[in-house]
Amino acid sequence: MTKKPKSKVQEYAEAIIIAILIAFFIRTFVVQAFKIPSGSMKPTLLIGDHILVSKFIYGVKIPYFRKTLIPVRDPKRGEIIVFIYPEDRSKDFIKRVIGVGGDTIEIRNKKIFLNGMPYEDKYGVYVDGFVIPGAIQPRDNFGPVTVPKGSVFTMGDNRDQSYDSRFWGFVDLKDVMGKAYVIYWSWDKEERSLRWNRLGSLIR
Repeated sequence: MTKKPKSKVQEYAEAIIIAILIAFFIRTFVVQAFKIPSGSMKPTLLIGDHILVSKFIYGVKIPYFRKTLIPVRDPKRGEIIVFIYPEDRSKDFIKRVIGVGGDTIEIRNKKIFLNGMPYEDKYGVYVDGFVIPGAIQPRDNFGPVTVPKGSVFTMGDNRDQSYDSRFWGFVDLKDVMGKAYVIYWSWDKEERSLRWNRLGSLIR
């Protein structure tokens, strides 16, 4: 019996469905694109930067349930991660990991101490010379606190203008979506121009 050939419509429909499934798989388990909406990570990441985030590097998670199926490794100190914002799970945040499970974090007059030793703050930028007492708010004086197992402590590189773990606490590893690794597009809205020098830049 001769098999009836597929119509053009059927071929196109199958190709579209396959493409959608592949795109969904890649976005869910491999890589996802994000746009930087705020200046909390300046100068490392600027408003209008579009970045790619590696999702597989920290393991394969079941969507929505956030349960890890295939563990790979946990985030390391100094890495920039995208995660579900603990105070509003409809939002994604991007910050740099300062401490991992078991680390003790303290901030004294803007200086970060990790496990009692001065932290090598290579990426932190401070734009406000005023030091806020810890009794008023935790921006410049904080802790000491110990990071729970299975969590990380994060901060924005723009230390004086970042709403991060100093204010709302730790990030559960199950809520970490991936590691930021490259800028693929960058648009300066104020200048209405493309930042050519940032395209393809690896994120450190």
